[in-house]
Amino acid sequence: MSEPTADEPISRRQSLRKDWLWLSAFLLALVYWLSGPGQLARVNGLIQDTSNWLHQRQASSDIVIIAIDDASIAAIGRWPWRRALHAAVLEHVAKGSPRAIGMDVVFSEEDLDYPGDDLLLQRALQHSGKVVLPITRNAPGLSMPPLQSLAQSAAALGHTQLPVDADGVVRRFYAQEGEKPWWHMAMSLHCVGQSGHACTGADAPAGAAPTAAWQRRQARIIAFAHAAQDKQRQHLSPFVTYSYIDVLRGDIPAAAFRGKYVLIGATAAGLGEKFTAPLRTSTRPISNVEMLAHILNGVLQDTHLELASPTLNRALNLVPVALGLLALAWLGPSGGLIACTALAFTCLLAAGLLPRWTQIQTAPAAALMGLALAYPLWSWLRLRAAARFLAMELRDLQSQGLPVLPAGALTVDALDQRIAAVEQASHQLRALHHFVSESLRQLPSATFVSDRQGRLLLANAAAHAYAHSLGHALQAGDDLPRVLGGLSGQGRDNARHNTPMQPLLTREALQQGLLPPQSEGRDAQGRALMLLSQPFQAPPTSGWLLTLVDISDLRSAQAQRDQAMQFISHDIRTPIGAIITLLEMQRSPSDPTADTGDSTALLQRIESYAQASLQLADDFVHLARAQEQSLRSEALDLGLLADQAVADCWALAQKQGMALQMALPEHEALVQGDPGLLHRAVVNLLSNAIKYGKPPQADAGATVECSIVHPPGFWGVAVRDHGTGMDKQALARLSQPFERLQQHRRTDGVGLGLAFVRTVAERHGGRLQITSQPGQGSCFTLLIPQA
Repeated sequence: MSEPTADEPISRRQSLRKDWLWLSAFLLALVYWLSGPGQLARVNGLIQDTSNWLHQRQASSDIVIIAIDDASIAAIGRWPWRRALHAAVLEHVAKGSPRAIGMDVVFSEEDLDYPGDDLLLQRALQHSGKVVLPITRNAPGLSMPPLQSLAQSAAALGHTQLPVDADGVVRRFYAQEGEKPWWHMAMSLHCVGQSGHACTGADAPAGAAPTAAWQRRQARIIAFAHAAQDKQRQHLSPFVTYSYIDVLRGDIPAAAFRGKYVLIGATAAGLGEKFTAPLRTSTRPISNVEMLAHILNGVLQDTHLELASPTLNRALNLVPVALGLLALAWLGPSGGLIACTALAFTCLLAAGLLPRWTQIQTAPAAALMGLALAYPLWSWLRLRAAARFLAMELRDLQSQGLPVLPAGALTVDALDQRIAAVEQASHQLRALHHFVSESLRQLPSATFVSDRQGRLLLANAAAHAYAHSLGHALQAGDDLPRVLGGLSGQGRDNARHNTPMQPLLTREALQQGLLPPQSEGRDAQGRALMLLSQPFQAPPTSGWLLTLVDISDLRSAQAQRDQAMQFISHDIRTPIGAIITLLEMQRSPSDPTADTGDSTALLQRIESYAQASLQLADDFVHLARAQEQSLRSEALDLGLLADQAVADCWALAQKQGMALQMALPEHEALVQGDPGLLHRAVVNLLSNAIKYGKPPQADAGATVECSIVHPPGFWGVAVRDHGTGMDKQALARLSQPFERLQQHRRTDGVGLGLAFVRTVAERHGGRLQITSQPGQGSCFTLLIPQA
């Protein structure tokens, strides 16, 4: 048998290099083809939609929608409506001096039933001078502008066409479209809002011949605004929306439209077009007027995207695949896998960041597919070469008489024959280690593994985070009793005798195996924690598996439950018990104090107790809801909300002989919050001031003053009374649930009102400020971060 020559390794390397070249040519050609327009559209669409969703901007407060909704249809009647109604709405909106008005209603034909209405609408358009009307596309595919008289009276015209992708989703719009072509209505609104004039005409591309065919220019990817986060409000628009009928009736003040872009369009079911938005943007069909608002929002914030050119797209897909192939050839299997994974992540990262940096959207699906195929195909080629080499070597050894394999062993995979024994043992060990490590790492609670001396062996991510909160950076070998030295509690027997707190984890207990399976205590930051201890034996190592479970929420819930039970058992039962006592007195003929002749006084007292009990229950329910329910976040004017609250409390003030004074600011006090909770919080402040804010002198004027304040970063509602005032000790416990001051014990309520106000303020990121001095009245200020 001849000796192997030196040329055989060279031949093997050349063969492997040739396989790599063929693989590279195949993958690069495949990626080049898949990078073309329209290829892998669904995968690219999913990546692009996710990227756009991650970069969503907040809806602009400068955009307001007047919705022709179901409530308006029910109030006014079936569509179409008289154009005199549209004229009235335009006149009302124009009084607020908006930047521009988009009337997304088609007026392509004369109103033969009410010819005078067209003249009214024309005058309203001329009077406003800021109205943009839509241009639609008819069945033959031609532009359909509004009536000539209305078009001449409008400030500008704009198309409202939206292309629908193959999956039925709207992702793009064209800045210019039509035979002329026309600017999109959102672009026209922006031009009118900025300069008061229509956008300048668009020039045709260089060398293009005039044509009457329908044209589309300047494709843009729509940058959708934030959708509603509240599960109960996912059917609502992210933009400020008023009902058409409310505006027509004058319920919405004209000042609400000052400096705004006002869009008027149909949102009612079965009226107008509805579109499907990309994944995660909205779970409901979006009306044309809301799509117009999204496009205008992107124009105002300059967030719309452009599609990358085919050349740029192919380059961005071919470069990472080429780098991945080079990494597989130079770095070996492990380095190649890491490089391909890193390149795939880089492609996704670039697809996510390029829209933010350059406003260009790419299609990385071809590169991801190329990288996903590169490693397994190259590994298959290497394994085939390795198996072929091992088979040759085994045959050579057998030909020399060496018993390396039993007979017939080469009929199965030669590579498996050589690695089977080592693979079986190493695989079991790796699988066990991987299982333990992953199980420990994925535990939600802080988990430590230590030896009998308390030295740290392993810790999961939650344990590292907990130690970091204590000011420690965990490392293997750390002394756990020292790290967790602030954790202390009382044993069950010691708790009965009210003994001092003792450390839960000591070195002596670890060494002697005396840790209880379960113990409870608090750490240095006041968190309630449960320590679960389990010894283990894994020769040559033995030690402890320690888990810290945070039960602070559980203990807080138990405290709230006890507080609620005390409230129910005492405060709510008191008026109910009084009612039962009155009824028993009325029913007993032997009671000399019972008045069996006239029941009016009895009924009045029963009603008073029942009303008190109902008020207690309502206050308790509202406080619980404020603590737990999801917030509706929308832009609102705190001044208008406070003015409405003052109006709602006017009757109570008159009954108490109090005067209410309201001072509105010159500018809007815009905040982001839940209008229902904030309204009730202001009503609570006003009600408390009316109840407790009477001055001690009988002849002094009883006045409650409400004003809007604007400290740095906040808008606030300040309610000032001129009552007896409070000292520092009273202020310290005033806002706690079920607490009232001694001088207010005879007044209805159990102190839930201010606790509700503080809860609402904290959930909105604000705070409640209370200033008071005995004999000089009090001032309660609800502060909310400005929008």
